[in-house]
Amino acid sequence: MNEFAIFWEWLSFGVRWLHVITAIAWIGSSFYFIALDLGLMQRPGLPEGVHGEEWQVHGGGFYRMQKYLIAPAEMPEHLTWFKWESYVTWLSGFAMLAVIYYAGADLYLIDRNVLDVSAPVAILISLASLTVGWLIYDLLCKSPLGRNDTGLMLLLYVVLVVIAWGYTQLFTGRAAFVHLGAFTATIMSANVFLIIIPNQKKVVASLLAGETPDPLLGKQAKQRSTHNNYLTLPVIFLMLSNHYPLAFATEFNWVIASLVFIMGVVIRHYFNSNHARTGNPTWTWLVAAVIFVVIMWLSTVPDVLTGEDQKAARSAEPFLASEHFAAVSDTVMGRCSMCHTAEPVWEGIHRAPKGVVLDSEATIANYAREIYIQAGRSHAMPPGNVTEITSDERRLIVAWFETAR
Repeated sequence: MNEFAIFWEWLSFGVRWLHVITAIAWIGSSFYFIALDLGLMQRPGLPEGVHGEEWQVHGGGFYRMQKYLIAPAEMPEHLTWFKWESYVTWLSGFAMLAVIYYAGADLYLIDRNVLDVSAPVAILISLASLTVGWLIYDLLCKSPLGRNDTGLMLLLYVVLVVIAWGYTQLFTGRAAFVHLGAFTATIMSANVFLIIIPNQKKVVASLLAGETPDPLLGKQAKQRSTHNNYLTLPVIFLMLSNHYPLAFATEFNWVIASLVFIMGVVIRHYFNSNHARTGNPTWTWLVAAVIFVVIMWLSTVPDVLTGEDQKAARSAEPFLASEHFAAVSDTVMGRCSMCHTAEPVWEGIHRAPKGVVLDSEATIANYAREIYIQAGRSHAMPPGNVTEITSDERRLIVAWFETAR
């Protein structure tokens, strides 16, 4: 492995780690302030302009939090801004998108069976979708529809469903899910960068000028902050999904992604209700669990619809003794081993991905479950189907695993 390849591997790891660190910081502060805002209590004797207060205990100390609905009468001497967590999360996420999906477009971004385009064209489509997505969202929020919070949320959900389907018509399943996450995260970070922080700066400028800030600025920022609150959990799911092909590489992956948004919203509703002391809607966890079971079913629904009863065909014979093993072994050797071998020959691959070596009958049998999940039940492997594994070969892998298990 040359020095550049080593550098690129560590760059990928470093960018991913930075993204996780900053995402934890952003999500943590966001969740905390949403909980604080919802838990504010009003009482007689609060200072003028204070909307409510909250007492909290943490780390052996007591904290008294007060929120001004618009702004205090005078600018405080020290003011902490919560913005860099959002900015660096988006920047590190975009860097990861570039390092993994743009630099490795032929493997991770493009599926020529979905859309046969060159790497530069696929990258331009990716960049354009993120930009246009924000513009559409921002226009909807600023339109007359934006005055009805519930109606706007429902409309935005429809938009997200359409985008989820659209990405699956453009990229690999893995890239489609990551892009849907990036699409949503771009909206969230742009809300902070272009709406929430600028509005807060206008409020500060009004205070310094001795003027009364415009209440509309706070209302607009609150709406965008609420959107960010409900979008956070689906984004986390989508960003983790690249490790789980049964989510992103199955026939109804866009439906799965659409259901994830509903699941995330109901979970946030539970926490928001508790923080606001408006109830304890435990039914939300049942709804989330049911949706998750539906997602599990959708990941294998083609076989359910065809009425195949794979369980009845199971055998106790070991994988090596299976009647399908010779054919499956030929498929794996021909479609997978150029990367999954001790010395990969595929350009740009210098070490077997995740250390999985599939260059002998013994190793193929040892990784039977992974082959079944990655290349049989889902289309995660080969990436973008670059080695053109056929549908018949995938069905044979499924039959091999399920009859030999």
